[in-house]
Amino acid sequence: MKHLPLVLPAPAEPFWLGLPYWLVGVILMIALFAVFQVYYWGGRRLGEKLYESRVGERMGRERIARVERIVEKWGALAVYGCFWVPMLRHTLPWVAGALRVSYPWYVVASALGCLTWAPLWWFGGMVALGAWLRLAAQSPVLAALVAVAVVAAVAAYIAWRRRKRAKRETLAA
Repeated sequence: MKHLPLVLPAPAEPFWLGLPYWLVGVILMIALFAVFQVYYWGGRRLGEKLYESRVGERMGRERIARVERIVEKWGALAVYGCFWVPMLRHTLPWVAGALRVSYPWYVVASALGCLTWAPLWWFGGMVALGAWLRLAAQSPVLAALVAVAVVAAVAAYIAWRRRKRAKRETLAA
């Protein structure tokens, strides 16, 4: 089988809505940064009410307490680290706001996180999507098998994590 080259759009050519590829990436990074600020201020506004809010109920009291311990131990560094941990990425900023982590440090940590994490996903994701689309053009059956394998791997991982969590909760009870 012929090797598929990495596929990445030309940086200056129109990519989406007539905008160049690099500009779309920058806009997405700015949007991610803005979302993190909304998370922080939402958590700051909720404060102790975070536990009783709809967001708090979805997160669960135990998860919030775990995240609080992380934020208390690592401070703004935890904000940067949360970009790299899937579930923590959406819970830690709320808790950082509720715990009133220093906002200037929060801004620095979230900006650094956006500048390092987002481009990896933007470029890496586009390369993976482009490679899969090229594979689909050459061999639709193989592309379908790859898609099924990826979905199966994600489903297996989710099932494994749920079993692990259930086992931990059973042992704790």
